[in-house]
Amino acid sequence: MRLGLLSVTAAAVVAIFGSMIMEAFADVPFASDEVVAQKAEALTGDPGSPVIGHPRANVTIIEFFDYDCPYCKAAEPRLEALVRSDKGTKLVLKEFPILMPASMIATKAALASIKQGKYAQFHDALMNYKGPLETSVIFDIAKDTGLDIARLRKDMAAPGITDEIIANFNLARSLRIFQTPAFIVDNHILTGPSADIDFTKAVAAARAK
Repeated sequence: MRLGLLSVTAAAVVAIFGSMIMEAFADVPFASDEVVAQKAEALTGDPGSPVIGHPRANVTIIEFFDYDCPYCKAAEPRLEALVRSDKGTKLVLKEFPILMPASMIATKAALASIKQGKYAQFHDALMNYKGPLETSVIFDIAKDTGLDIARLRKDMAAPGITDEIIANFNLARSLRIFQTPAFIVDNHILTGPSADIDFTKAVAAARAK
């Protein structure tokens, strides 16, 4: 399953949660493969989007996710296992904080952690946390990960982080992605419940082309 909604302006990104809006977007179809292909550079070439796996892998999985999304967290072990076992696969992470106010704080903290070289560890810790995120929990996890909290808070306010989040929101909207998680492989947005997606099969199909 997927959860989510999207609201973005050029000036700000606002995380809103409401069943009425989710229902409004529930039946909106994803963009076609042709449209996704037109966004390839933004999807895979954005230096602000973290990458897990070999940078020169021949197959890329792109994930739009929210740290407060239980379905994103449920898919995480399968993605991690695939990237570890298949050195030809990499995961591009599009931070997409749409569910709760804490989602935005977690995303800003995660992107800020890049400057301390601890994004992967912090990302994993946030994804493995059970339960709803709160601001205090996010910074406790950051501290446990070994991050300098004072520096992290300062770096969270950097304009580049806001720019990355807005870019992700606008990119998602251009692809008619209004929910999390959303996965793209070989210019194709994977459909169906996230629990049923066979990432290994999707990667193999992309590699066979």
